[in-house]
Amino acid sequence: MIKSMTGFGKSIVQLPNKLIIFEVKAVNSKTLDITLRLSANYRDKETAVRTFISQFLERGKIEFSMTSEFLGDEGAYSLNRPLAMRYMDELKELAKDIHETNFKDFLPIITRLPDVYKTDRQIPTDQEIALLKTGVFEVLKNCDDCRQKEGEILERDFVIHVQKILEYLQAIEPFEKERITNLRTKLYSEFHELANNQRFDENRFEQELIYYIEKLDITEEKVRLKKHCDYFYETMRSGESVGRKLGFIAQEMGREINTLGSKSNHFEMQRLVVMMKDELEKIKEQLLNIL
Repeated sequence: MIKSMTGFGKSIVQLPNKLIIFEVKAVNSKTLDITLRLSANYRDKETAVRTFISQFLERGKIEFSMTSEFLGDEGAYSLNRPLAMRYMDELKELAKDIHETNFKDFLPIITRLPDVYKTDRQIPTDQEIALLKTGVFEVLKNCDDCRQKEGEILERDFVIHVQKILEYLQAIEPFEKERITNLRTKLYSEFHELANNQRFDENRFEQELIYYIEKLDITEEKVRLKKHCDYFYETMRSGESVGRKLGFIAQEMGREINTLGSKSNHFEMQRLVVMMKDELEKIKEQLLNIL
């Protein structure tokens, strides 16, 4: 079963005086790229959280946030009055220096300056840390479950696109036989015209015709493309982290389809090849989001 790299998760841990809200969002990326936003009291746990995420989500661009909501007055924000007054004095002096004597609306500016609001930082207890670990595990599991559901949708799409490629490949066969007949007739007519209606060596003509047809033979390409499609199915259902491997298989499928197009020499066959390329491009676009 494949997984998508796109996912979202959320969990909430209730402590005696506050709620801790965890959220994680994951999108596709070639590597693991983690962005963390932790509450001030828990920033020393950043390394542990980052390691836990890397073990759980493996790859993708991950945005992890942790916010606190206080339930009462305990731990609520308080005004750092001495610092606010210093800011006020500095702003007033600045206003005088730039001759803004009428400007008095300092309060909105001060409330946005650094460290004007403060909280009492408390060392988390062992019980609190254990609850937080549970919250982190839950939010990552929710995100992983979301990835798996997205992967199931993508897998169904892959089956449809690969099946269409195989159907177009099967549809080539009658045109392939028609192409050989048309080619034989055309070459025979041109040989007669070049010989000015004189007799020519029929055996040599057959030899040249066989050589020419062999160069346009697509049997090997058809067999290899069918095997690549079967291998795509097999790999898709073999495990979870198969995105890169499926990408390599899709490249090989593309090579065989391109060779079919270059050898076709027939309008209907080339039309079917274009349709196969279209289905393959849809597969490649979706593979960018596979873990």
